[in-house]
Amino acid sequence: MRTIAIAKRVTKELLRDKRTLMLMFLAPIFILFLMKLVFSVNSTTDVKVATVNVNENLITQLDKTSHLTTKKYDSTKKAKEALSDQKVDAIVQSKGKDFQVTYANIDASKTKAVKSAFKMSLLANSMQEMKRVLKLGAQVSQPKIQQKYEYGNSDTNFFDKIVPILMGFFVFFFVFLISGMALLNERTSGTLNRLLATPVKRSEIVFGYMLSYGVLAILQTLLVVLFTVWMLKVEVVGSIFYVILINFVLALVALAFGILMSTFAKSEFQMMQFIPLIIVPQIFFSGIIPLDTMAKGVQAISYVLPLKYAGDALSGVVMSGDGFIKILPEIGILLLFLVILTILNIQGLKKYRKV
Repeated sequence: MRTIAIAKRVTKELLRDKRTLMLMFLAPIFILFLMKLVFSVNSTTDVKVATVNVNENLITQLDKTSHLTTKKYDSTKKAKEALSDQKVDAIVQSKGKDFQVTYANIDASKTKAVKSAFKMSLLANSMQEMKRVLKLGAQVSQPKIQQKYEYGNSDTNFFDKIVPILMGFFVFFFVFLISGMALLNERTSGTLNRLLATPVKRSEIVFGYMLSYGVLAILQTLLVVLFTVWMLKVEVVGSIFYVILINFVLALVALAFGILMSTFAKSEFQMMQFIPLIIVPQIFFSGIIPLDTMAKGVQAISYVLPLKYAGDALSGVVMSGDGFIKILPEIGILLLFLVILTILNIQGLKKYRKV
């Protein structure tokens, strides 16, 4: 009977907590809906190949490959500029009878697709050439293929593509969680109420929290970045300083986000339930799953999520060697997120000020 009495009491408390009930029932549905949007995408990979001095027969064979398009360039310089700007995924250049293939190698799946397509096209072209040459009674020589990689090498895999994004995700996730839990604990213990009863300004409270946790965010960012680069042996083409800078700005955004969410949560349990609503969409639309394979309407969701911009900037620095000018727009948008969230935090403390 005591067990039943306890069960009734707990059930009544749960029924009174409308927000917890809503999160419990709606959060799984929300996540499943997002997964439907994200994974109902084109499973094929579209690749673009630049050609320099390549004969028309081979270009025709390449164009026959499904989901592959070619574009002619007059010079190797222009083709390399297109590769650097990520307008093409590989360059096929003819050097006499031989070929040089340069891969961007930012996406291992696209590199693999280009290798397979070029191999099959070259084989088909060689068969045609062989028939023509044999009729003339000449000898046929097999072309040599030299392969180069702008990023990484032939062993580069899918993990190398997503590791810059994962780096940012873990920085965002743990800073968000720890900062949110900390302020929530301050509020539930009464510390925040006593602080708000003093003449201290709400902005000073928010900036104080952000400053203290900002120091921890710097240390965490340094640890994550240095471990990823040195222990996991991830190649960073650009400056490691920019990698640290992007992660630090993202950590400040996560800090402000965590503080904001803590003002809506009544308990640690509710704070944890915000994870499916705030964190999971970030990872879905961060670039780990290629956004260009999604419908335009689905892609639009990513533009209101800070991890998307951090992921783009980190991938650009790590894999393409982007400089400060190229990543400046993404950093600017992250700073805009930070300003907006900080203002919302200052306004959010109004409801806790009793005097």
